[in-house]
Amino acid sequence: MTKHLSRTLLARYADREAVLDEVTMWSVETHLEECADCRAQLAGGDALLDRVAAAVDLGIAAGPDPAPRRRSWTMRNRWLVWHLGPWLAMTVAVLGCAVLLQALEPRVPLVSLLAPVAPLPGVAIAWSRRHDPAWELIAGTPAAGLAMLLRRTAAVLVVVVPALALASSRTGTSLALALLPCLAFSAATIALGGFIGVYRAAVVLGVVWTLAVLVPAVVTVHVPAVVQPGASLGWALLTLILAGLVATRATSFRFSKE
Repeated sequence: MTKHLSRTLLARYADREAVLDEVTMWSVETHLEECADCRAQLAGGDALLDRVAAAVDLGIAAGPDPAPRRRSWTMRNRWLVWHLGPWLAMTVAVLGCAVLLQALEPRVPLVSLLAPVAPLPGVAIAWSRRHDPAWELIAGTPAAGLAMLLRRTAAVLVVVVPALALASSRTGTSLALALLPCLAFSAATIALGGFIGVYRAAVVLGVVWTLAVLVPAVVTVHVPAVVQPGASLGWALLTLILAGLVATRATSFRFSKE
């Protein structure tokens, strides 16, 4: 919402007897988090504060005893979205197929070519309201945002990095050329995600890499310069630069753009 909330809407929001639909409620709360003027207007009257406080006290007194906090469930959802399981399994399966195909055609370094895009499916799902069934609950917590996205990305890499390392050892691929592009594209997805959303960023980067590098390399049986041994330093520097850019966009990840 770009304009200030009307007094009528603020009054309905503060009135415990009023009924607001979920979309309106979510819009109002999102606007209040970003607009100090509307927050001040909402909290401006002592009578309003008294009514809200009385309503909260009444609701607490009439409600059931609070359920024990399931800390283990909270920690699991901060670190991992369980819907990531099939995507991570697919990533490992694709890398396994790449090992077999590279054994048949050693001139095409499929493991190195797939390394940059290997983590993208998991990172795309890591902070997306469409794929996280508990997103509405978690998005409203102080832990939501870049910190949670980084934790979930780390959980994705915990699966993808060992798979890449194993695939590299089986094919004789340089470990640096497998892991550094993987980390660089993970950082690039998060950095670009600060502008267009993580899911869209993963799709864009995956498509660009596939069309510009992967497909031409497979068709021409030519090893691109970006996956040759001399490119390791460039990938490392790119990863550091993108990590710094991510740090400057920390406030952009408070809410998912998907």
